[in-house]
Amino acid sequence: MSLLTPLAGAEPAPPEPTGASLAWTSRDPAVVHARHLLEEGQFARAEAEMELSAANQPARAEMIEIIGRIRNEYPLSAEELVAKFQASLPGTTVADIERWRAAGEVNWRMIDGKPAYFRREPANLFRFCGEAKNRRTTKDEAPAGGWTLAAHLKQVIAEAERTGLAYVQPIKHRVTYSLTVPAGAPGMKAGATVRVWLPFPQEHRRQGEVKLISASPAGATIAPIEAAQRTVYFEQRVTDPAKPLVFSEVIEFTSTAYCPNLDNTKALPLPTDYAGGCLSERPPHIIFTPQLRKAVAEAVGNETDPLVRARGIFHWIGDHIAYHAELEYGVIPSFSTKALAVRRGDCGVQAMLFITMCRCAGIPARWQSGWETKPVGSDMHDWAEFYIRPQPDSPLYRQLSSQPSGSGLDRDGGAWLPCDVTYGQELKDNTDPKIRDFYCGHIDSYRLIVNRDYGAELFPPKKSLRSEPADFQRGEVEIDGRNLYFNVWTYEVNMERGVK
Repeated sequence: MSLLTPLAGAEPAPPEPTGASLAWTSRDPAVVHARHLLEEGQFARAEAEMELSAANQPARAEMIEIIGRIRNEYPLSAEELVAKFQASLPGTTVADIERWRAAGEVNWRMIDGKPAYFRREPANLFRFCGEAKNRRTTKDEAPAGGWTLAAHLKQVIAEAERTGLAYVQPIKHRVTYSLTVPAGAPGMKAGATVRVWLPFPQEHRRQGEVKLISASPAGATIAPIEAAQRTVYFEQRVTDPAKPLVFSEVIEFTSTAYCPNLDNTKALPLPTDYAGGCLSERPPHIIFTPQLRKAVAEAVGNETDPLVRARGIFHWIGDHIAYHAELEYGVIPSFSTKALAVRRGDCGVQAMLFITMCRCAGIPARWQSGWETKPVGSDMHDWAEFYIRPQPDSPLYRQLSSQPSGSGLDRDGGAWLPCDVTYGQELKDNTDPKIRDFYCGHIDSYRLIVNRDYGAELFPPKKSLRSEPADFQRGEVEIDGRNLYFNVWTYEVNMERGVK
């Protein structure tokens, strides 16, 4: 299936937000044609056709915006890439670039008859090209302070086994987050209204003691607890367009590792009257294509136990979908389709593939994301949760049935378990099976959960196409009802862990 035409035929509108631009979901014949033109590399023609009829046509206007965003992802010619590579790969030539392109070792696409290269290269080249790795002159620095993920997981597992508790190793965090809209940004004129949304922690089983310590400018609004993508909202009038605007927050929360007892646990099938959702397709990112169904069959085989099936999917993705530096999500038509088509993806693409495969296999699954907050570095991160009903005589059932309401089993006797395919991929060669398989059902202490779903409406709603229609981690900015894209503004994050 084409990555640019994930929706085909006449289907009813999905009941849930798509998490995608109208450029990818609209059935307007002109927009569908533009998608085909993009697939063929005819960007200028697609742009020109959309501009002729974009007035009062939101999908066509968004297609113009998406075309610009794709160009932003692939801004480099072969010659410009050679110049960029000189620090890490001195002596690189255009012939090298062409050879790596032909081998699929560097990320590129055709734009108006010329190869255009991904702005984040050589990040992927160093992952997939042995020649480039061997020639590389700059090396990744070793983690500072001796902290390792495997050592942390050993502590988590040991404490869970010693105490019999599922929630262990709480870590208090303080995060200072600021976003700067520069002077001269598009729309920055006296009297303009600037609206900004910054990430804010969810109240969640594994995450509590959430506080907004301070916010600037004054008058910030926190999204309600039930918001699936939680925010702190600011609104300010521009008084001096020559001065940048800075929006900041200081937040605190405590994140706890979750290490339930899955040893010898078996799961029941879903009841026939199950009404908990998270089982269906949700185009364009969750669709059960023939390729997806084939992958599910390979991953689960003849297994019928839902927990074993989820583990099979976890391992299948770890073995078949390589991690790579990803495009901005807004320019990916379908996460799960893309993952299977190119067999590569970052944490969010891998998480969405896990969710899609689980749902196709009859296992409820859903999105979760925010930040990883490890002492060796924090960054945006995505993962998933899946739902099982442990048998009443299983270790998991006995353990979670004793938990307070909301943190153990639900009314149906089921439990949502975390799954981080990307972290599991990092640890798949670990010799300790408890660590190797940890991230299918467990999770570490170093998380900031901002989102319990993807594509949810912000609070208050944003009027324009979001910079990130699916995820929400860096923030969103709008001036007089027009979006300000990621490449215009900047943000800064400071994480303190173990604060008193």
